[in-house]
Amino acid sequence: MSTVFYLAVLLGTFLVMEGITWLTHRYVMHGFLWSLHRDHHQKEPGFFEKNDWFFVIFAIPSMCLIGFGTYLPNWWMQAIGFGIMLYGAAYFIVHDVIIHQRFKWFSRSNSTYVRAIRWAHKMHHKHLDKHEGESFGMLLVHKRYWQKVQRDRKLMADKKVGYAPE
Repeated sequence: MSTVFYLAVLLGTFLVMEGITWLTHRYVMHGFLWSLHRDHHQKEPGFFEKNDWFFVIFAIPSMCLIGFGTYLPNWWMQAIGFGIMLYGAAYFIVHDVIIHQRFKWFSRSNSTYVRAIRWAHKMHHKHLDKHEGESFGMLLVHKRYWQKVQRDRKLMADKKVGYAPE
């Protein structure tokens, strides 16, 4: 096993996880496990949500692959496990910290990417039930959200508006 192959599998897994996340979010969270995801769209009191169980659901295969990959030893299982874990960390930072501000680590950002991802997520959350959703991914942003942020920036630069909403 070479370091290059290990990193390629790890990064490939990270990239594939965006597609898996989209499919899981669209067809599982907004499907037969809506009962766990609903409180994320229809806010209920308290810090924790039933939706947080999805963190555990995704962590289990990651931990198993890392554990078995280390114990056996099987480098590609370990690399896949770490790729899932890396995606989970990125998801946590983007979704829970930057978008939902569950932790006040980054309160304001002028980054076009951050504004686009926040707008896409806002459009996802405008739907309060499991039907009629949009923007199910997490790290990749559809072109229309980038364009919206760029239009807002232009309006602000031209002094046509003082502040464009996120």
